[in-house]
Amino acid sequence: MIALLIGSASALFFAFVGTPLFIKLLVNKGYGQFIRDDGPTAHHIKRGTPTMGGAVIVASVLLAYFLTHLLMMATGSSVGGPTASGLLLLFLAAGMGLVGFADDYIKISKQRSLGLSAPAKIVGQTAVGVIFGVLALMFPNEEGRTPASTAISFIRDTPIDLAFAGTVLGAILFVIWSNLIITGASNGVNLADGLDGLAAGASILVFGAYLLIGIWQGNQSCGSPGAGSVCYEVRDPLDLALIAGSMCGALVGFLWWNTSPAKIFMGDTGSLAIGGAIAGFAILSRTELLLVILAGLFVMITLSVIIQVGYFKLSGGKRVFKMAPLQHHFELKGWQEVTVVVRFWILAGLFVAAALGIFYAEWVVG
Repeated sequence: MIALLIGSASALFFAFVGTPLFIKLLVNKGYGQFIRDDGPTAHHIKRGTPTMGGAVIVASVLLAYFLTHLLMMATGSSVGGPTASGLLLLFLAAGMGLVGFADDYIKISKQRSLGLSAPAKIVGQTAVGVIFGVLALMFPNEEGRTPASTAISFIRDTPIDLAFAGTVLGAILFVIWSNLIITGASNGVNLADGLDGLAAGASILVFGAYLLIGIWQGNQSCGSPGAGSVCYEVRDPLDLALIAGSMCGALVGFLWWNTSPAKIFMGDTGSLAIGGAIAGFAILSRTELLLVILAGLFVMITLSVIIQVGYFKLSGGKRVFKMAPLQHHFELKGWQEVTVVVRFWILAGLFVAAALGIFYAEWVVG
């Protein structure tokens, strides 16, 4: 528990102090956000606001994670050093963040709304996802548990195992499955990142849930002294909880400067990194299908874009929403930006509460 407090507090400190310094650096270099002309007209006043703030979030989490482990090892704590699960999750978040950073840099350096080309972005995301997927099935611990499993999971692994057709084919199917989760989560957060503080605030709630899940899975881990008959086959739950707490702390520190009117945007650097981390938590904590409920706000926003585009093509130009993603629909209906953000935070909280309720209820029933 001490490690969780150190990680969360240090990440918050690094982000809170580092963000204004990063803002000053970006302003001096003239790196500001380019606003799309086809977005809400009220957003045009945001043109020039520093972006790529996600770099501070990722850096704060990395610093907090390794600092915490150094302190714990120096004091002889039983927490020990970094784990395979923790390092894989950080790799996924940082790797996706690098893809987003390249996209952001092209936008601001060339002053256009499009950064990386779609094929280049997909290649970057896929490369990071494939490496993560392959490595996640390696590094078994003393009990033989690897960071991830080829079984499709809900609260825990289900009987549906992708390795039914053989080890090699199962591994390939798992890599494809994990990439679908990673792509869906990263794009979901990216689509939600359109209003000041919306994506950051909603993500804090999701990572807060994974903090609780990690602590619970650690206390009820199969083979641990306090575990009951219903336990969790998760390799490093407490280290995952440490990263979840660090993500919460970093996002709170960033949100202080990102809330309306935002002094900095997280950009694709932040949204892709956060989405990658959320997907990583789902895969490594064996809660892949629960993620649909836990990250319900991001799912809802993504579906609004799918519905809008699909109906537009099928109907010959008609629209379901005034504008997609969904948050812009309500802006055009007359809601103030802050109102949309707070109400969407409430929705995100309800989705998280429902998912945690299902998670705990499954354990009670089991």
